[in-house]
Amino acid sequence: LKSNPSNHEEKEAQTQLTKSDELQRLHSQALSAYQQEDYKAAISLLDEILAVCVWDAELRELRAECYIKEGEPSKAISDLKAAAKLKNDNTEAFYKISRIYYQLGDHELSLSEVRECLKLDQDHKQCFSLYKQVKKLNKQIESAEELIREGRYEDAISKYDSVMKTEPEVPVYSTRAKERICHCLSKNQQATEAIKLCTEVLQLEPTNVNALKDRAEAYLLEDMYEE
Repeated sequence: LKSNPSNHEEKEAQTQLTKSDELQRLHSQALSAYQQEDYKAAISLLDEILAVCVWDAELRELRAECYIKEGEPSKAISDLKAAAKLKNDNTEAFYKISRIYYQLGDHELSLSEVRECLKLDQDHKQCFSLYKQVKKLNKQIESAEELIREGRYEDAISKYDSVMKTEPEVPVYSTRAKERICHCLSKNQQATEAIKLCTEVLQLEPTNVNALKDRAEAYLLEDMYEE
């Protein structure tokens, strides 16, 4: 306004000022909703602000937190990836992305994101601790799959037993391990054990195609054709 005090500029300045007041009000409401654990309302308010303040990393991180609480991990990842690009050395965003992928059972993507965190800060305690865990689990799963490809089913079963011991807290890894052990038992002609374990997996995931196929193979071995 000082540099260009025309009527048109004054109108434009007034409009921008009104808009910024409105956004500050929305921001206060969003924080308040977040603190009261009303995450749906917070997301809706943050959507409005981010439509204008597209490059605000903090707001994206806050919305990601809300998405996590609302059980929408893929939307949280999308906001955190944007925040990682918008803010220099954003180790926290990479750490959170890696943790979400890990909880979802995507150990490979988790490993690649936690490595990004350590590239920025090799002494980051949380990232280093997560890195060690994911790397160990990743290595066990890779070598178990290699053993299956070689037809060494007994060794693969023992390797998948180790996977379940390495990560007992995140259920998706136990379920995957049991699914693969069932596959090995079926291939190894251990029909009774295969049927038992596949059934366990199918109680958790009724539409698990691999477990259905492996159990069918095991039923064939037992001449249980109807099943």
